[in-house]
Amino acid sequence: MVRTSKKQQIIDERKILAELQKNSKENIDTIAKHSGFSRQKVQRIIKKLGKNKMIWGYTAIVDDEKKDMIHFIMLIKRTMKPLDKKIKDKLDSIKIEDFVSSVGVNIESSCIVNGPYDWVISFTAPNTIQAKKFCDMFIGGFPGIIKQIDLLQTLYFVRKHYIFNPDRKELSDFL
Repeated sequence: MVRTSKKQQIIDERKILAELQKNSKENIDTIAKHSGFSRQKVQRIIKKLGKNKMIWGYTAIVDDEKKDMIHFIMLIKRTMKPLDKKIKDKLDSIKIEDFVSSVGVNIESSCIVNGPYDWVISFTAPNTIQAKKFCDMFIGGFPGIIKQIDLLQTLYFVRKHYIFNPDRKELSDFL
């Protein structure tokens, strides 16, 4: 058995991750061929990446318009008020999904950020009214914690989750 250095293992993992990000639906043989590794090595690396939680899961990239949904980004700035345990538990909870489903919103991603805002939520909603209701519900759900919310509507994804939009000809309509 040939031992590889830690540096080489990291390089190999990055190759596999790059292939998975291009299309996680590909079979192991195709990923092995594109990365230049054996099928067994690819399986072993993917298993290790999953075990180490470097891979959280797999997803399909969906065209929101074809689902009659609009993509939005909510930028949240919080107050300097310290968060009590109840609010921290609520923010950390998966129950936010229940909170948003009542207005027909689906959260795509949610992240804490450093900069002029403190939190960014990417989501889809059937229309702008529902998106604004979500923002209002969010403020109401965390009283005294939210200082400001700015809502952006995504007009066109050039690239989403490492994949270029297949309808790039529509980009000229926005430029």
